[in-house]
Amino acid sequence: MEVIGGMGEIISSLFGGDAFSLQSSLRGNPGLWPLGLIVTLLGGALVAYIYKVVPFIERKLEPTVMVVAYLAIGYIIFAGVVQRFYLNGQPAWSTTLPPFLFLIMTWVGCSYNVKLRTHLAFAEFRKAMPRAGQLFCLLLDAVLWLGFAWIVVVTTFQETVRAAANFAIMLGTDDIMQWWFLGTVPVAFILLAARVIENVKKDLRKYREGGEMIEAAVIGGDA
Repeated sequence: MEVIGGMGEIISSLFGGDAFSLQSSLRGNPGLWPLGLIVTLLGGALVAYIYKVVPFIERKLEPTVMVVAYLAIGYIIFAGVVQRFYLNGQPAWSTTLPPFLFLIMTWVGCSYNVKLRTHLAFAEFRKAMPRAGQLFCLLLDAVLWLGFAWIVVVTTFQETVRAAANFAIMLGTDDIMQWWFLGTVPVAFILLAARVIENVKKDLRKYREGGEMIEAAVIGGDA
């Protein structure tokens, strides 16, 4: 009951819209980690369902975010260099915004590469295993990825709330809050959880139908 009560306290504070009370409700709350697990799994399942019913989002969401963030980083850095050496000055935020954009690009890219399975998969070793062993390894991948996502969702949510409660402003700006960018990290790992759930469904279907379990992954390719 203590865990359920703790989860209810967090949810109530979250919908209350007060970062200070939300930060207080997270401190030492036994319901934080169980609620984080529920959010990670249900959020991933919901996103996986959206991907299924809207294939355009499934194909374009992560690549679009990565490309836009990458181009924005390049433009800000290039413009900052030109302004510094040829126009006698550059915006103070031109050195602080790119790291936050890189944060978004990196973790959304991590989700996309889970889809492509371009992480360390030891494919040659696994292909030599029996089918049951291959399925076991793929399911172990899924459990580990979901575990990582759970940890990141909870810990980065805490950091996001802390930044909001302390009114942390991006250096070099007057009104751009850090939590706007930090909040994209737990969202990115919920997207990652969705990709893991998709992969598990594909792997179980291949196992039942006798399809090839371990396929070669190509960095920069598509699935």
